[in-house]
Amino acid sequence: RRDLAELHQNGVQVRVIGDRDHLDADIVALIDEAEALTRENNRLKLQIAFNYGGQNEITSAMRRIAREVKAGRLDPEAITPETVSGFLDTAGIPDPDLIIRTSGEKRLSNFLIWQGAYSELVFSDALWPDFTPERLREAVDEYCSRSRRFGGLDAPAPEAGS
Repeated sequence: RRDLAELHQNGVQVRVIGDRDHLDADIVALIDEAEALTRENNRLKLQIAFNYGGQNEITSAMRRIAREVKAGRLDPEAITPETVSGFLDTAGIPDPDLIIRTSGEKRLSNFLIWQGAYSELVFSDALWPDFTPERLREAVDEYCSRSRRFGGLDAPAPEAGS
């Protein structure tokens, strides 16, 4: 609540992803207030993962899809990866190009499992509080040095003389 007025004043749109079902009502009300107040802001988009887990997000999306199929509003044969993406907490948010994992861990730890399918991963030994702007620059530089194929193969190099 302390930062909400400043975020709004600076044009930041706040969106919180994660399971709200078992949160205290005052927390849910604050999340709803922050999202409603900043909904039209467009200078920066801030997504906060709070009580979030990728497996839970996918499971919840499958339940919502199943309800749509059961109600006759969705043909099971018409379900595509784009359909599934539309039922996730992150619907309408672009998938991340880069995921930086701090603290020396070499796993995603249930974070953006679906959305991170084609993300580049950079692992840093720095703990989060010690992750400096310089370390961020290093991670972005590493990302920029990579060839992104999105599941495809690099084009073969042309043969000599061709």
